[in-house]
Amino acid sequence: TLCFDYHRQNKVDIRIIRIFNTYGPNLHIDDGRVVSNFIVQALRSEPITIYGNGSQTRSFCYVSDLVEGMHRMMNKEGFIGPVNLGNPGEFSMKELAVKVKELTNSDSEIIYKELPKDDPTRRKPDISLAKEKLGWEPKIDLDSGLRETIKYFKEILNLH
Repeated sequence: TLCFDYHRQNKVDIRIIRIFNTYGPNLHIDDGRVVSNFIVQALRSEPITIYGNGSQTRSFCYVSDLVEGMHRMMNKEGFIGPVNLGNPGEFSMKELAVKVKELTNSDSEIIYKELPKDDPTRRKPDISLAKEKLGWEPKIDLDSGLRETIKYFKEILNLH
């Protein structure tokens, strides 16, 4: 809102991007995001913790896809947004935990804890405007992105 107000008042060139769940190498080991939590827990053979029954869904955009979308948006003349940048592929928390467990060859068990009250059951970006205005959509599938992210966490955890 402040950016739009400033744009209207001062004719400043702006871009508004809504960033959805993003993951990839260089995530902080303790950042609290579900992807890094699951990977670190699996690599350490700790229980993989799912909050709720695991049916809530999220979408996950690999970092290089997000950067490409941001680059296109910053170079797009005549369009200030807002535009959603994320991956519309939806996965349940249980599906993500199972994928991480398989890709890390972990023997971690999956455990369930109480779902926080404010946790949404679904998050999925509508990227139709990004496709139309920027010619952008994510290219990296979840398995490929997870493999690269797991490789990164193995390196920083010294688990070669």
